[in-house]
Amino acid sequence: MTKIIQLDGKLQHTKEKKAEIIRKQKILAVQKMFQCTQCIFKCEKCGTQVGHDQESKVGPAGDLKVPYRFCESCSEEYADYIKRLQGNVTPEYYWHNQDWIEVWNKWIDYQKVMDCYLKSKEFRRLLEELKDTRPKN
Repeated sequence: MTKIIQLDGKLQHTKEKKAEIIRKQKILAVQKMFQCTQCIFKCEKCGTQVGHDQESKVGPAGDLKVPYRFCESCSEEYADYIKRLQGNVTPEYYWHNQDWIEVWNKWIDYQKVMDCYLKSKEFRRLLEELKDTRPKN
């Protein structure tokens, strides 16, 4: 009789461990989203480090407003993409073919979907849950 296992205590311990695992997964999910997609110090397209003072306009006179945070190279390529969509083909840039346009189209679609996800009620709920479970000092 001395080796009777307290099931209530064991069950409670198991629930607590499972809750802690889920909490860690939630934190990791949020951490990945902000570290991987929202970093202001890297190019959104290629991941190259960019300065905090980098302009988001490209073109000869800075005439194209870029809605993304790009390094100089990706900014120029984005400008070429926009020009190509407008019908301005530069024959010297033979690699700017239909597949190249499709890469840019898919990347922009991906950015839109990521933005929608970050604004989704489920992701906002996750943020609220984590905010409510912060350690209080």
